[in-house]
Amino acid sequence: MKSPDPRPGILDIKPYRGGVSDAPGFDAPIKLSSNENCFGCSPDASAAMTKALASAERYPDGGVTLLREAIAKTYDLPADRLVCGCGSDELLQLLGKAYLRDGDEVLHAQNGFLTYKLIALQNCAVPIAAPETNLCIDADAFLSKVSARTRMVFLANPNNPTGFLMPRKEVRKLHAGLPKDVLLVIDGAYAEFVRDDDYEGGFALVNSHDNVVATRTFSKSYGLAGLRVGWAYCPKTVAAVLNRVRSPFNVNAVAQSAAIAALGDTDFLNKSVDHVAKWAPKIEAEVKKLGLKAFPSAGNFVLIGLSTPEEADALEQFLSARGLIIRGMRGFGLPGYVRMSVGTDEDNKAVIAAISDFIRQ
Repeated sequence: MKSPDPRPGILDIKPYRGGVSDAPGFDAPIKLSSNENCFGCSPDASAAMTKALASAERYPDGGVTLLREAIAKTYDLPADRLVCGCGSDELLQLLGKAYLRDGDEVLHAQNGFLTYKLIALQNCAVPIAAPETNLCIDADAFLSKVSARTRMVFLANPNNPTGFLMPRKEVRKLHAGLPKDVLLVIDGAYAEFVRDDDYEGGFALVNSHDNVVATRTFSKSYGLAGLRVGWAYCPKTVAAVLNRVRSPFNVNAVAQSAAIAALGDTDFLNKSVDHVAKWAPKIEAEVKKLGLKAFPSAGNFVLIGLSTPEEADALEQFLSARGLIIRGMRGFGLPGYVRMSVGTDEDNKAVIAAISDFIRQ
């Protein structure tokens, strides 16, 4: 008997898989596989969640008005050009749904976030990888792949999983080289961790151009990954499109309340950012002392390179046997690498010590 068929190509897509959360034999393993905030979330956000749950029978504000106003105040942006979503992932998905046509091309970095390729495939578009050199990418690499079919460019800045930060000059060169009908999406999931004055997060470009969108999330620095809430700063025309394709109540009431409270707790945010600023370069240095490759990171994680893909797999398994979870990068197209999120002082020391034991064995 014939069954309903999905769109062509859907069944060829390999589903996205997040970081592993468990280690056999450990009830409470140390999880450093998903770039989560090692301090949890703001106490103010936690209290706001509890309060919001008392009205769980009520629909949330479909316009996400108060949260958009809080974001606008925090970042000095016009609220009417902000669109909130169920994580920034949903907003990236909606951009693909709204703007991609069959056969369009979507550019992304060779070792960029996996979701970009999936968005292209889900919309019968063609993902095109711009080449990296030593895990770094520049404007020319992207522009060398632009064709008449290019419709959208995804740029994660900082990039996950490499941690690379594209300088402002390169971001603007990339945008200047794109046709005006190509949408540049700057994904700033790790933007709050950046302490480089030469950073282009996209807001200024959105202010002056109609083909740039900048997205942010509350999942990383704010520690609200479990609530799934993100936002996009858009040209008015793009905001109008997103508000036509998003679900009416796509950000739940608990998430809205918690995110508003998180924005107000600057002490917690600064604590989280300061901790990453201390530990990311320290992890990089300690790993290099052990004879492994490690890369400077502008995010809350460090990419570590081993001699072979098999050695990287072995390290991941060795750490898991000790209740320490990091993430192998085979799924990202980087066999021979693992990615370690920045954890607490104790977590980081435990993983570095275990890597040392692995090297010595």
